[in-house]
Parts: sequence; structure tokens; C-alpha cells
Amino acid sequence: MSRSPYIRPEFEHELPPLRNLPVETPLPLSQRLWNQTWLRKCLIVFLVLVLWEIAARVQQNDLMLPGVLQTLRAFSEDMRNGELPEKIINSLSTLLKGYLAGSALALIASALAVTTQFGRDLLSTITAMLNPLPAIALLPLALLWFGLGNASLIFVLIHSVMWPVALNTWSGFSSVPETLRMAGRNYGLSGPRYVILILIPASLPAILSGLKIGWAFAWRTLIAAELVFGASSGEGGLGWYIFQNRNELFTDRVFAGLLTVIVIGLLAEGVVFSSLEKVTVKRWGMQR
Repeated sequence: MSRSPYIRPEFEHELPPLRNLPVETPLPLSQRLWNQTWLRKCLIVFLVLVLWEIAARVQQNDLMLPGVLQTLRAFSEDMRNGELPEKIINSLSTLLKGYLAGSALALIASALAVTTQFGRDLLSTITAMLNPLPAIALLPLALLWFGLGNASLIFVLIHSVMWPVALNTWSGFSSVPETLRMAGRNYGLSGPRYVILILIPASLPAILSGLKIGWAFAWRTLIAAELVFGASSGEGGLGWYIFQNRNELFTDRVFAGLLTVIVIGLLAEGVVFSSLEKVTVKRWGMQR
């Protein structure tokens, strides 16, 4: 005797209407403004400028410490007469050549290290030998080998950029999960295609970190190197501008040159690298 299947009776619960719910009040304007990162950073810069102006007024010695307004006046004058723009273009053109060449060499060395045992031994050995060596220490050799000019500057810039970028890139390659590595091998990827399609996207946060460190090293090395090369050849960029005005005791223009270096560094960090992170690692959910 077959029994009919049990059918569960259907019923409907009528929910009471929602009343007297708390309404979320919008955040106060002050808190909404404080949540803006750019505003907080601008406030920090403003406080630094205020402290600088207070220190200059207490010092009361324009030769030792010019004020903010004096420095901005010198900056504006040299921007209008074309001296500062020319120095900025000279410095940035040389910097980009050395920075791009050093980054490319670092990426090639890291790719070779991740694909072959010999490349791994070569990168670890050469990095341990040359990374602690300051780029400024190579200035005499650069003068001897390449003479005066941009070639010597580019040589020391490549040295300052290559090792931090290579170390961070190699660290990023080493931290790629084995699951992604196996997925790449299952698709038949090897050699350059394996590096470009699997390792670089997976280790992009570490690569970008290395590029930012390399940029900072290159910027500092360039200014220091131009103090020597500019003084030797009579030409140069922002480093030579600072050196020349220091010799002529134009301290306000020295501070204007230093302010230009700081502004360019802030723009590179806040515009170039931040935009690159937003469209890549932050958009992909790899970084907060």
C-alpha cells in the first residue's frame, strides 16, 4: 500500500509595519572634511610653513633662514625669468633616462632570477655586493669613464635605482602564491610570457613599492651629483642652481630650489604613483 507524500501546509506570516526606526543623521561637516585625505595633507603642509615662518621671524637673519614669503618671491621671480623652468627640465630629462634604464635592468634581472638558478645566484650575489655602495661613491669613476655630461649622471642614477627596484621585484616574485604559479604552468606559460602574465600582475604592489623607493633614491642622487657635475661643467639642473646660489649667498633662491625639489617629489608621489596604484592594485582589491 503506497502512501501519498506529506505535503507541508503553506502559510504566510504578516509582518508588522516598521515604525519609529532611528534615522541615521549625516556626519557633521567638520568630520566629513577631516575624512578627506588631501585636506589632512594640506593641513600638515600648512603647519610646516607656519612653523618655518615663525622660526625665520625669530631668527631675524635672512642670510641664515629666509622666510616663506621671501622664498616664494624668489621662486616666482626665477620661474618668470625662465631660469628655474630650464633647470627643472634639465634635471627631469636626465632623471627619467636613468630611472627608466635602471628600472628596466632591474626587471630583467629579477625575471632572469625567477626563471633560472644561475640568475637567482647572480642577482643575490651582485645585489649584496653593490646595493650597500652609495651612488655618490661612483662619481669619480663616472668622471673617469664617461667624462663630464649626462652620461656620467645617468650611470650613477642607474646604480641608485636598479638595486632597490630589483630587490622589491624579486621579493614580490617570491611571494606569488603557488596556486597562481601552477595555473600559469597549466596554461603552458613559460619564460617571458610567464613573467609578464602571471608574476608581474600578482606582485605589482611590491613592484610599485620598489619603483617609489627607486624614484626617491634617484632624485636624491641626481641633486647631489649635479652639485659636482654642474660645478665642473658649468651646466646642470636644480642641483647646480642650488650650488650656484649658495656660492653667491642668495639663500632665498637656495630655499626656492629646495622647495622645487620637494614639490616635484610630492607631485610624483601624489599624482603619478597614487594614480597608478588606483587604476591597478587598489582597483583589483590587492591593496587598501
